[in-house]
Amino acid sequence: MEFYRRLGLDLAVTNDIWAHQYAALTDGKVALGLHAYDFPSPSLTWVHPGLAQYIPALADTGVEFEFLKTGEDEFHEAGFRDPDGQMVTVLEARTFSPPATPAAAPVIGYFREYRFAVRDPSRSAAFWEPLGFVALPPEDDGPLMLTSDGIDLCVYEGRSTVPVLVYASVDLQACTAELVARGIVGRQVDDPVSGDQAVELTAPEGSRLLIVQETI
Repeated sequence: MEFYRRLGLDLAVTNDIWAHQYAALTDGKVALGLHAYDFPSPSLTWVHPGLAQYIPALADTGVEFEFLKTGEDEFHEAGFRDPDGQMVTVLEARTFSPPATPAAAPVIGYFREYRFAVRDPSRSAAFWEPLGFVALPPEDDGPLMLTSDGIDLCVYEGRSTVPVLVYASVDLQACTAELVARGIVGRQVDDPVSGDQAVELTAPEGSRLLIVQETI
């Protein structure tokens, strides 16, 4: 939690939905959930009120549920995987409250995309589009972008690796200097998608983050 706070993410107020310890941090647009609980992760998570009534519509898209909790005395949640094993969770309600006042832009900028490798991008598009995503035609041999109102996915053909959380900074050089001042030293790398300079970070729990220069 402290690592992400040093990146400039805001700590949200969590509820008592689960018995295990958990925290939520946000850039004001997307939240990261940290859980002291062993489950398939990282999991892309959405909220859908009235989840029990929504389950048939989800099933109609062809998903096969890994777990389904819709009992009267349960917090409703459902989980399934995409064709490449990426875990997806849908919750009945949000498990945290956003900060009362909007925070300043995080040091690392705002969340841009969730990036992960797939065996077949066209098969991935066929899975995600019925769930509300729009596949944008890739440029040349570039990755496939799947856009939505909430979060964008960037998938590329390759072997399974740790997914990457991509953030965009308006001033990558200033961002790097501020992170060093906060005790976080990243690796200077080339963004494998754009080829532009980027900064790679590894969180204490193993999550990978890539900070790229924001483009206008």
